[in-house]
Amino acid sequence: MHIEQTHWKKEGGWHPLVPGSTGITPDLVLVFGSTSLLREGEPLRAITEAYPHAVVTGCSTAGQIMATRVLDDVIVCTAIAFDQTCCRLECIGVDSPDESFTRGMTLAGRFNQDQLRHVLIFSDGLHINGTNLVKGMQTVFPDAISITGGLAADGELFQQTVVVAHGLPQERMVVAVGFYGDALRIGFGTFGGWDPFGPERLITRSSGNLLYELDGVFALDLYRQYLGEYAARLPASALLFPLAIRADAHSPERVRTVLGVDEHEKSMTFAGDMPEGHYARFMKCNLDRLIDGAAQAAHATAASLPGMRSELALLISCVGRKMVLRQRVEEEVEGVRDILAPGATLAGFYSYGEISPLQPNARCELLNQTMTITSFSETPTT
Repeated sequence: MHIEQTHWKKEGGWHPLVPGSTGITPDLVLVFGSTSLLREGEPLRAITEAYPHAVVTGCSTAGQIMATRVLDDVIVCTAIAFDQTCCRLECIGVDSPDESFTRGMTLAGRFNQDQLRHVLIFSDGLHINGTNLVKGMQTVFPDAISITGGLAADGELFQQTVVVAHGLPQERMVVAVGFYGDALRIGFGTFGGWDPFGPERLITRSSGNLLYELDGVFALDLYRQYLGEYAARLPASALLFPLAIRADAHSPERVRTVLGVDEHEKSMTFAGDMPEGHYARFMKCNLDRLIDGAAQAAHATAASLPGMRSELALLISCVGRKMVLRQRVEEEVEGVRDILAPGATLAGFYSYGEISPLQPNARCELLNQTMTITSFSETPTT
């Protein structure tokens, strides 16, 4: 596997190198940047011209990860030439969260499953039910085909997200990259690090990923009580206090992130399902646990690739983590690098939702407020 990585800034252009200057012929190019920069046109044109035979994909973000740096106001370009792996891109439009399940089924059905090892997803971040998107794909794919990815972001604005399909920025779309070949090994790791507080509340009224009431009280009103002075910054400020949901006392918790609010309906839109009858509890940050959680995700990733060296690590972390870590945000990326060793190229972004298995040997699902790592390798350790 050969990797070329660079970034583009409006003032100054490409650094440290121009795309294509190392002479590799990539199979896949991952492009992450802000919504406005991806719409600039010039950098994406340069990328597609430099790599005319590659699958060029990615999405808008709330911050880009390049090596151990977390960057804003740039486009990060990571070009990967595999030794024995082939890539194929498929995409599908999505107009509303209600279509998520069927769109997931249709998208998965477009892939030939012969020698398909992994599928990487980048989705619109505001008009999707990530839970149902993943469930739809899993009705088509067997357990042997793993899925990871994330929801596009728009910084802290929550106004417009785009995905990159065939080198072009597209709204309201889901893209999926299929990886084919017996040589490829995929590792996974996921961890959160948030602490629960307050009473556990019953979800008494919801519809899909729309939450209306907790314990018979409008959830939006409860959020305003907890947020206090931060209430004026909804929905972004709600990322500081996500909800953990579970079906019963014996079920694992799933953290859910707020994507939007409707003042008239007093509803809150979450990245995934908020089922009636489930229990919800507010969460708050613990900075040290968040940073330690990223390292634990890296340990899990390394353990899932026994005998292999991680060559590319795709890090997808939640925008809520970036908001609370602020000047310490690079510490979670540095922790991942320390575990996976300097030989692994790190790329990724801050998202509105992460798609990954929560535990080893589990099927993937929509996650929030986590650091997820997908590690790609074709080379055994020596």
